[in-house]
Amino acid sequence: MSRVGEKIKDARLKSGLTQKALAKKLGVSDKYINEVEIGRKVVPESFIDKAAKVLNANLNDINMVVTDDALMEERKQEVVKAKVSKVSSRTLGETSEVWTDAFSSVLKRVNIYDYSLNDILGGKELPNYSNKVEGYVADKVLYLKIEDNDMSGFRIMKDDIAFSHLVKEVSNGIFLIEHKGKRIIRQIKLIGNARALLISNGGSVITETIELNNIKVIAKLERLEISL
Repeated sequence: MSRVGEKIKDARLKSGLTQKALAKKLGVSDKYINEVEIGRKVVPESFIDKAAKVLNANLNDINMVVTDDALMEERKQEVVKAKVSKVSSRTLGETSEVWTDAFSSVLKRVNIYDYSLNDILGGKELPNYSNKVEGYVADKVLYLKIEDNDMSGFRIMKDDIAFSHLVKEVSNGIFLIEHKGKRIIRQIKLIGNARALLISNGGSVITETIELNNIKVIAKLERLEISL
């Protein structure tokens, strides 16, 4: 077990959380948490910071922290070694294609979209591990550029970008939805009987009770990146 894995496990047990419960709070799979705790998964500093907040524990240890850059470099090295070992007898042109393929399998360009999902406003390179980006299927992840201050009470401000993933099922959380012909960001709280509360907070809380079949969920927001 790694030092960071051991600390996360100890903090989780003290908090009375199962691996599945912790995984849900961190937006990853329970398999991911298990691999972290037994030392099979190298985690970035951003994950350690997030876990520390959720578990209300001090997980910072300079000897065990791995930065995002270091993590991506490690994954590059692992994949490139595996790819190059298979091409020793190939031509230079063929080898170049393998190198291109190797790096594309390590990094995933995640596009930044407006709410229509039609206009690409930019992008970021994120680690792609086993066709997963931060625990979500690689072709389902995206960034959303926030278009208004309807959710400023949740610290979601215009021009911030939110790491998100495409969904079809409604659950509790903050989503990009289509409602009354308009795409908006709202918090959803399920209240039973196929109904939910839509919550916005642009300085004061506004709630609306809706039938679930009257909205279309498009993407769930998982993490906010604030513009300074």
